[in-house]
Amino acid sequence: MHPGAWWLWSLGLGTAATRTTNPLLLALLIATAGYVVAAHRTPDSPTAYTAFAKLALAVLLIRLLFATALGSPIPGTHPLLTLPEVPLPRWAQGIRLGGEVTAEALLFAAYDGLRLAALLICVGAANALANPARLLKSLPGALYEIGVAVVVALTFAPHLIADVQRLRAARRLRGRPDRGLRGLLQVGLPVLEGALERSVALAAAMDARGYGRTAEVPAPVRRTTAALTLGGLIGVCAGTYGLLTAAGGTYGVPVLLAGVVAALAGLRLGGRRSPRTRYRPDRWDARAWLVAGSGAAVAALLTLASVRDPDALHPGVVPLVAPTLPLWPAAAVLLGLLPAFIVPARTQSPEEPS
Repeated sequence: MHPGAWWLWSLGLGTAATRTTNPLLLALLIATAGYVVAAHRTPDSPTAYTAFAKLALAVLLIRLLFATALGSPIPGTHPLLTLPEVPLPRWAQGIRLGGEVTAEALLFAAYDGLRLAALLICVGAANALANPARLLKSLPGALYEIGVAVVVALTFAPHLIADVQRLRAARRLRGRPDRGLRGLLQVGLPVLEGALERSVALAAAMDARGYGRTAEVPAPVRRTTAALTLGGLIGVCAGTYGLLTAAGGTYGVPVLLAGVVAALAGLRLGGRRSPRTRYRPDRWDARAWLVAGSGAAVAALLTLASVRDPDALHPGVVPLVAPTLPLWPAAAVLLGLLPAFIVPARTQSPEEPS
């Protein structure tokens, strides 16, 4: 399976997650991503799904903690507890520290945090299903250097968590504490040192492989590339603005399409500055179209549902009401399960002879 298809599928689910705060739909999106990852994950595959799931849980808890400590603009009539309120100076007017915590404010924070958590889990699913290095090989030459930076950023969290787990295991084997403030401080310094050493090694490897070096191209080609890329991006922004406004419905689509075509032409011309070759490039076949299409369909249908029935996708918290599961948006989310059935399960690679 082409790694770009997995990323488009996960981005589609992530886009759908941004269109709703309904906890039932968000839970269904998380379950859909988790089922597909479980169906196609193998022990030797690079996976960061667990790490991103823990990060998503931490984000949700931090969002609730902030709503508890700093208050919320959401009015409420169901107080849960009252914290001691700390008086702040005049220049901090508008900020509250402590005070009454209501059920409405916590529920609003939980909905908001769950949306961000679902988005992180979708990104984690893409990391588990598609190796970022394989995706990097598939990028156009003009985007190769940007892609390297994105891949390094995406793999930072899994490497950091692996370092922490390795160091904690080493401390347990030595009979030393690996929990609490003391354990955290004694683990944090080696992790920071390892991150710096890995950054230096990565920089040396990128320099040895010619990162940042470009081929000589004629000046007219450079100017044409810059004009097409810049004009295309302006066209995409103008077309998107036209689609989002009521007055721009007539020119939005043609301007957007013209911008996309110009930007793609600019990227193709810009690829001449990066004389790279590809070894065994991944093929984009019919399954890749179906996988990417299922994610795009989920995003498009949830976007349509957010316009036609915003109350169902954004349940209110004032007054307190239990959220309901809208049927056809829920059915649209289930389209994201399509890759679990059409993509053959990956088999574990045989062990190399010792």
